[in-house]
Amino acid sequence: QVQLVESGGGLVQTGGSLRLSCAASGRALSLYVMGWFRQAPGKEREFVAAIHRSGQPTAYADSVKGRFTISRDNAKNTVQLQMNSLKPEDTAVYYCAASVSMVAVVRTAPQYQLWGQGTQVTVSS
Repeated sequence: QVQLVESGGGLVQTGGSLRLSCAASGRALSLYVMGWFRQAPGKEREFVAAIHRSGQPTAYADSVKGRFTISRDNAKNTVQLQMNSLKPEDTAVYYCAASVSMVAVVRTAPQYQLWGQGTQVTVSS
């Protein structure tokens, strides 16, 4: 069984950048489609980005397109989310997730079987 651990969250000012990382243990990440989701207080968990097993293609929510970049390093068993031009509305707990789906990229939370514990991202105005 794969265990996912996120890191890299924190407090940043509007316009700043953060790089989240998701490290996997227990099994090769290359077996999974990977995704990032986020959940703000009082809101449902929402899709942020996803990446195919091979690294391409990728998919993004419209709200982060052009600002966030998802990438993976299967040799290191990690997935990253580079977040630039951060806005207060990006404030949320960010979760890394893994899916065994054969779809190239997966945008919906129920299709992910494995989840990390989350890392807090706070963007101050």
